[in-house]
Amino acid sequence: MSEFQVKQQHLTSHRVVETPHIDGIEEGQILLKVESFSFTANNITYGMMGDKLGYWQFFPPAENEDKQWGIIPVWGFAQVTHSKSNGIEVGERLFGYFPPAEQVVMTPKNVSPQRLVDGSAHRAMLPPGYNSYSRLSGEKGYNPEFDKERMLLFPLHITSFCLWDRLQDNNWFGATQVVVISASSKTSLGLGYALHADNSAPQSIGLTSSSNMPFVQKVGIYDQVVNYNQMSDIDASKPTVIVDMSGSADILTKLATHLGDNLTYCINVGLTHWDEFSADSATESDRSEFFFAPGHIQKRMKDWGPQGFEQRTTGFMAQTAMKCRSWLEVQELNGLEALSQVYGQVCAGKIPPDQGLIIKL
Repeated sequence: MSEFQVKQQHLTSHRVVETPHIDGIEEGQILLKVESFSFTANNITYGMMGDKLGYWQFFPPAENEDKQWGIIPVWGFAQVTHSKSNGIEVGERLFGYFPPAEQVVMTPKNVSPQRLVDGSAHRAMLPPGYNSYSRLSGEKGYNPEFDKERMLLFPLHITSFCLWDRLQDNNWFGATQVVVISASSKTSLGLGYALHADNSAPQSIGLTSSSNMPFVQKVGIYDQVVNYNQMSDIDASKPTVIVDMSGSADILTKLATHLGDNLTYCINVGLTHWDEFSADSATESDRSEFFFAPGHIQKRMKDWGPQGFEQRTTGFMAQTAMKCRSWLEVQELNGLEALSQVYGQVCAGKIPPDQGLIIKL
C-alpha cells in the first residue's frame, strides 16, 4: 500500500510512502479502497491553506515522526472492502473527500440511504461538508458516465455556485462589472458560466495570462477577456467587484490601483498563483473577504434546507459540467507514482487549462 505526501511548509517537495496493508478494523468502522480521484490547482490551495483552514488534519500521514509531511485531500471515488458498520455493505461505492492513498479507514455516523459522515475523532472539528460522503447505491439517477466530471468539476463548481450566489445576494456589491482574476481556472469558468446565464448579472471580464487568452476567448463566456499586461483596457470608471482566484499579491495590487475608488469589493478565493501569495494581501477589510465555500454552504443549508440546497446546486453543476464537455480533455494516469511525475507541473501551473487529471489506483 502507498500514499502521496507533500512537505507542509514546502509544497513542491513530495514523496510516495509505502504503508502497511490494513486488514483489521474496529467495530463501527469501514475500510475503503480508493479507486480514482482528480488532481487540480485547487488541491494546491488546500495545501497552501492547510494550517489556516485545517486541511492537514483530514488524513494524518504515515512515517511522519518529524511532523513535516502532510496529505493533500482529493475528491474521488472509493469502494468499501471491509465493513463493521451496520447497513454499509462490502462493495458499496462512495464519492467524497479522500487521501491520495490506496486505503482509508472511516467511522460512519449519521448514515442515511443517500449519505454518511465520517465521524473519526480527528475530523470532528473540521468543516462538515468535507466529512460527508455520497452513497452511490442510494443516489437517485446516479450515472457513472459523469464520474470524471464529478471528480474534476463538481468540487470546483460548487464554489462557483456559492460565489455567484454571494454576489447576487449582495446586489453585486454595487458593481456594474465583475473582474475574475485567473479566468482560465475551472472554478473561474464555473462562475463565468453562471454569470453568462444570469440576465441580471453585471458585465464579466476574464483576466488571464497571454498564453491562456486564446483558450478563454474560445470558451466564450466572459463579455471581455484581458491579459495581465492589458489591465489598462479594463474600464476604471465603472464600479467593479473583483473575484480573485489567483492569490497573486502583485496582480491584485496592480488591478486595485488601476480601479482606484471604483473598486467596490474584492472576494479572495483561490491560489492558482500560490507562489505569489502574500498572507498580508489576503487579510480581510470592510471591502474584501477571504471566501470559504464550506461556510457559505452551511449558511445556505440553514436558509434553504439540505434538500433545497442540493436541488439548486446539483442542477447547476450538472448543466455546467455538460457545457465543459465541449472543451475538457481528461488525462488519466495510473498510480501514485504517475501523480508524483506530474505534481511539479500542477504546482507550476503548467497543466493546460483545458486538461483535467484523473489518477486511477
